[in-house]
Amino acid sequence: MANEEILTYLQDVLDAINDMQSCFIDFPNRYDLFEKDIMRKCVVERKTEIMGEAINRIRKIDPTIEIPNARAIIATRNRIIHAYDNVQPTFLWGLVIKHIPELKKDIERIIVDYEKRYKEECDSNS
Repeated sequence: MANEEILTYLQDVLDAINDMQSCFIDFPNRYDLFEKDIMRKCVVERKTEIMGEAINRIRKIDPTIEIPNARAIIATRNRIIHAYDNVQPTFLWGLVIKHIPELKKDIERIIVDYEKRYKEECDSNS
């Protein structure tokens, strides 16, 4: 059965992605600048923590929801929180450049599909 809480967590993931990406509007696509930018590195870390926690909560409520790379995202969150002193700027930059744009596409698709399922179940229960 579809769960409204899952929609909230999916939206939290999307909001975190959008917040992160907004920090890179008009920012040159250059690692050397990112590496020295404490603010942007902190934003990537924090928003990745939020994404990992929200996905972890989704999986606890309904482990059948298919989120590509969910385990890796949760592991990344754990790495940032528990091994903060080993998180390298190159790792964070890889998230920004490669992984986050792909995750955004996946989450947007999942939200559309899940909202449709949720509405159908609500309509059939009324």
